[in-house]
Amino acid sequence: MADLKVTQVRSAIGAKPKQRGTLRALGLGRIGKSNTLPDRPEIRGMIARVPHLVAVEEA
Repeated sequence: MADLKVTQVRSAIGAKPKQRGTLRALGLGRIGKSNTLPDRPEIRGMIARVPHLVAVEEA
C-alpha cells in the first residue's frame, strides 16, 4: 500500500475549529511540518476537509 506525505503549507489561524482538529489528527501543527500517512479512504477524507491548508504528494 502506498503512503502519502502531507505537509502543512498554510496557517490554521482563522480556520474553523473542525479544520484545526483535522490538522491535529493528521499529525500537523505548524507550517512546514510533514507527516507520512497510509493511503486509506479515511486519510483521504481528512485531507479533503483541509485542501487549502496542506500539500499532498506520494511517498
